[in-house]
Amino acid sequence: MMSNNKLKLVLDDNLGIPKYQQIINAVTEGLENNVLKIGDLLPSINAFSKDYGMARDTVFKAYSQLKKDGIVKSTPNKGYFISGNSIKVLLVLDTFKAYKEVLYGAFINNLPDNIIVDLQFHHYNPDNFKTIFRNTKGKYYKYVVMGFDHKEVPRVLSEIDKDKLLLIDWNVHSNSDNNYVFQDFGKAFYETLVDIKNRFKKYKSLSFIYPEFTYHPKETLIFFEKFCEEHQFDYNIVDNSKAFKVERGIAYISVSDRILGKFLEQCRDKALEPGVDVGFLSYNETPMKKFIYKGITVVSTNFEALGIKAAEFVTTNESIQCYIPTKIAIRESL
Repeated sequence: MMSNNKLKLVLDDNLGIPKYQQIINAVTEGLENNVLKIGDLLPSINAFSKDYGMARDTVFKAYSQLKKDGIVKSTPNKGYFISGNSIKVLLVLDTFKAYKEVLYGAFINNLPDNIIVDLQFHHYNPDNFKTIFRNTKGKYYKYVVMGFDHKEVPRVLSEIDKDKLLLIDWNVHSNSDNNYVFQDFGKAFYETLVDIKNRFKKYKSLSFIYPEFTYHPKETLIFFEKFCEEHQFDYNIVDNSKAFKVERGIAYISVSDRILGKFLEQCRDKALEPGVDVGFLSYNETPMKKFIYKGITVVSTNFEALGIKAAEFVTTNESIQCYIPTKIAIRESL
């Protein structure tokens, strides 16, 4: 029990974390470290208030939140005791798309029942990103974060204990001592193009559609150009979605499923057969792409594996630094 020195609480006004949240953190960390166990009695609100020189309302607020989270229960004439060992994890993604659903599903399905996952989205908005972490500082056991390229991001991430932080998907603003599970948007993408270069030879040129609304890493464009120049393919890059017009004899590569929809619509209107008259290579696998039309060829990392690795970081308390391979699924569209 806390009153028997099973748990030491050191309040620090310099952390920028409210005192009630420091109490919550002390209890949850005690559970995570097996210092506290189910059935252990916590000090009464009056005793806690007296021992640590804080207001009763502060202690009550902490205990109430712990009850809400299912970590403690209260019994009349007995007080507050540990009833469970729930742990809260924050998962921050960029936007919600079909392949992110695969990642999320793999993540939560590989966590034990006592881990609660809160999911938030930053939508590539730096103010939103800052607000998420300002409001969650010190409240979570682990933080699993999909970052983006903005100068404010590294400053925000630097305020999170590196042992509690896992960066996923995009290697941007990471340091050598960060935990991470990334995909490779550059060299690995280039290597998949090399693997299927013979399929491109039946087309007169390649066109990479990189629409104005995408946040896909531009590293991919650099390696696309490298591939075309080294293997002598005529090519162009279209960065205006309104200028996208399907033409016979061209193979298209796109990072946007909106563009895929436009491609199929124009193929229907112009009586062009994907995989014969025109080609299409889509980025990021989703469960439906194998069934769309006669199947869409996809280059993608394994988002299920990425989610499983992220769950492994949460459950093992071990550091992790790895890349998930990028592979290609050949279907009728190319």
